[in-house]
Amino acid sequence: MSSVEVKPTGQERRFGADEIIVSKTDATGRISYVNDVFCRVGLYAESELVGQPHSIIRHPDMPRCVFKLLWDTIARGEEIFAFVKNMAKNGDHYWVLAHVTPTYDAKGKIVGYHSNRRLPDEAAVRRIDAIYREVLAEERRHADRKQGLQAGYDLLQAKLRALDLPYDRFVFSLTAEAA
Repeated sequence: MSSVEVKPTGQERRFGADEIIVSKTDATGRISYVNDVFCRVGLYAESELVGQPHSIIRHPDMPRCVFKLLWDTIARGEEIFAFVKNMAKNGDHYWVLAHVTPTYDAKGKIVGYHSNRRLPDEAAVRRIDAIYREVLAEERRHADRKQGLQAGYDLLQAKLRALDLPYDRFVFSLTAEAA
């Protein structure tokens, strides 16, 4: 892969409400499979993605603590639904409602992860984007990245406690409001 850093363009890419972006990774998050929708929306060839860390599509506007929450959840063997802002190869962004689940071997050991991503409702994106911006600002307020990650995580958890909802229920509440 190129070492040239891609900058966000501020332009949004869309995909169809009937389309699903699919990827599979190994247990460390390296991509082992992508479908054609993933490639088209992300502007990547399959060969550019397979073997790369899934973070290749991470948008800098995404709070790191959301990925901490995601990884902590799936590493425990649980599924998670999450709103994620991804970045295409050219710097454009696209929002997804991701459903990530562990993949197990015959002995019950987690050997990878599977993610299906759908087009989220625009009203839900506006709500989660506002929260993510606040959480990201808290993360960036700290010079120490580890402290920033923890501060962002604590703020996100405080917001969820104020709503009396764990993250997954909050995600479902946003999707239900849109329905």
